[in-house]
Amino acid sequence: MPRSRFPKPAAIVFDLDGTLVDSAPDLSAALNRLLVEHRRATVPLAAVRQMVGDGAAKLVERGFSATGGMPAETAPLVRRFLEIYTAGIADLSRPFPGVTAALDRFAAAGIALGVCTNKPTPASRALLDALDLTRFFAAILGGDGPVRKPDPRHLTAVLDQLGAAPAAALMVGDSMNDVAVARAAKVPVVAVSFGYTKVPAAELGADALIDDFAELPGLIGL
Repeated sequence: MPRSRFPKPAAIVFDLDGTLVDSAPDLSAALNRLLVEHRRATVPLAAVRQMVGDGAAKLVERGFSATGGMPAETAPLVRRFLEIYTAGIADLSRPFPGVTAALDRFAAAGIALGVCTNKPTPASRALLDALDLTRFFAAILGGDGPVRKPDPRHLTAVLDQLGAAPAAALMVGDSMNDVAVARAAKVPVVAVSFGYTKVPAAELGADALIDDFAELPGLIGL
């Protein structure tokens, strides 16, 4: 059994896209359909992976900026993107290897689980529903509320719903936003190396780095 690096937490909070789920293929398909509708060039999947992480509006902005610039009105573009995306939200998206098994172990151990994501809450729930993952989470909070990552209130709001103190929790994510929100909320943080980040995962400054979700239970002694 791997050596434990953290005490068993009362709660674990996860990022969604790039951490629990490889959702980039569906996000890319939706973004590129929107771009084509506006007579723009498409964006490669590898580029879209680096655009994800700050919510739907920012993804749309980055896609249009990369293909000629943003039109004057952005809100209709975001609404249309979400319409396209949610219609096929799990056509190609899948949990990363080892995710479901790890969540099963955490739930069996009595650890409260939550999701803190900048993806809109309705789309987050729809994705988790489609992949049969919602059942694991007592709190799911997207970035369409009053605050979003890296604002620490986003993470602490999830912990409040889970009834866990920051010092008794663990954050797991793939990006600078995830490490920053954890640091600001004084929550230990684990980064995954297989997610969506421009900065190499090893340089994000997390307390631990994993290359496979199967490593995560061992970090807390399970």
